[in-house]
Amino acid sequence: MNISAQGDKPTISPRSEFEKSLDKGFIWLTRIFALAIAAILLWIAIQVGIESVPAIKEFGVVRFLTESTWNPVNNVYGVLPQVYGTLVSAFIGLLLAVPIGVGTAILLSENWLPLSVRTVLVFLVELLAAIPSVVYGIWGIFVLIPPLTALGKWLHNSFGWLPIFSTVPTGPAMFPAGIILGIMTLPIITAISRDALISVPSSLRQAALGLGATRWEALFKVILPTAFSGIVSAVMLALGRAMGETMAVTMLIGNSNRISPSLFAPANTISSLLANQFAEASGLQISALMYAALILFVLTLIVNVLAEFIVMRVNRL
Repeated sequence: MNISAQGDKPTISPRSEFEKSLDKGFIWLTRIFALAIAAILLWIAIQVGIESVPAIKEFGVVRFLTESTWNPVNNVYGVLPQVYGTLVSAFIGLLLAVPIGVGTAILLSENWLPLSVRTVLVFLVELLAAIPSVVYGIWGIFVLIPPLTALGKWLHNSFGWLPIFSTVPTGPAMFPAGIILGIMTLPIITAISRDALISVPSSLRQAALGLGATRWEALFKVILPTAFSGIVSAVMLALGRAMGETMAVTMLIGNSNRISPSLFAPANTISSLLANQFAEASGLQISALMYAALILFVLTLIVNVLAEFIVMRVNRL
């Protein structure tokens, strides 16, 4: 579209056929990319599902999800401890990351700090997301586990009658894995929550302040409710990342196929199970591992569907 001035009135010349063709081509290109993403996702699900058919026929759904034994020698497989470890470790990570991440997002989105300081903090938060998973694992082994072991022994000696502190910590366990997941998901929650808070129109804040609200009242009663859908999306995306994290969790969780209520007992996750056994698996074990991967796929799908449902419900209010 070309705009030219003739006298006092601007005239708009019609767009050429070439420009219209470019627009149509761009629209179809974006459609192809969107369909390609959906096709790749469907392809992965179908391929994993096909590979897991022998295990599905052998163990079914209920038996595979409720069996606690994973024995490649006798071809007996169940993923209840791994599902438990996946959900609990992700929950521990979110329990730590959500308040810290949302609080950091509020700090970085409000004008409480000089711009130069906020810029540095934003860079550091983004840098956390760029650190490789294996580096988190090594850091956790040499830096995180020693003080947590000392803390765990004190908690066990003082509150050992509580189930969550009933085990003497000896090293890798559920609690260090949960903490490392909290650190790894912190950049996701902070970055997306900050974007949601920044996108809130400034007119809402000005209107709240004009009606006599304090700065804190405007934040908690206007800004946060308006950005709530974006914050929920950030939390759910972080939950999906925590459930699928592999290397750092494998190095810190202890890889024990049993269920224990204690935070200091070794545990396992589906991702860690796949990482530890897939390279040497054969026969029915490969199908069982694919079945476990399919279950993890379904769990992450449920998380994303739940996030979309929550966002839709919030937007209707």
